[in-house]
Amino acid sequence: MAESSDLPPRPTPPRRVGDFAGAWLAWFGLGRLIVTACCTLAVGAGAYWLVRSPAPSAEAVLPYASASGSSPVTVTLPVPSPVSAVDEGAIIVVHVAGAVRSPGVYEFGRGDRVHDAVAAAGGASTDALLEGVNLASPLLDGARIYVPSVGELDPATIPSGVPAGGDLDVPSSPLDINRATAEQFESLPGVGPATASAIVEDRTRNGPFASVDDLDRVPGIGPAKLAVLRDLVSV
Repeated sequence: MAESSDLPPRPTPPRRVGDFAGAWLAWFGLGRLIVTACCTLAVGAGAYWLVRSPAPSAEAVLPYASASGSSPVTVTLPVPSPVSAVDEGAIIVVHVAGAVRSPGVYEFGRGDRVHDAVAAAGGASTDALLEGVNLASPLLDGARIYVPSVGELDPATIPSGVPAGGDLDVPSSPLDINRATAEQFESLPGVGPATASAIVEDRTRNGPFASVDDLDRVPGIGPAKLAVLRDLVSV
């Protein structure tokens, strides 16, 4: 039976992939292919370097406490030790005097206190008034620590501004209360600017003091303070 002329033509058999790749390579060229591959790799590496994620910060990798009520994690970070400007092993020299068993000059280390100085001097004597010294005060090189005796100083009259463990500025001779100025009265233990001014004002208004006991009439001077001042003033 003859074939009909109305039938479609027979399809061309498909080309093999190898034949197609060979034909394309022959058209493109092996050199161009190698250059194109190298350029593609370089562009890909550059794009990866630009868009890569940065390294996490130190804070991001530290443990943290969640908000779920769990116990917080304690992180201990190293803290550099500050460099001290003072040599901790330095020797300081202090003079210990007054109501101690062995007054004299002693050597101490940085950080020692007044109570260390009193102990080095054999301890306080039986008549020492330790309330007149701040035993917790740190020692200073070249300082003089004076421990008063009972009756020598009334602790209630020690001004709060007196350096701990230091000497009180007590006049070496009795102060004439009828001639002294307000500044000289302030050198007496327990007499501040207000009390010194009150003494001068009372003397100006009522005339000279007839005796040391007349200081009792000055506001701010009671029996306890008068007992401390009695041996330090005169008329």
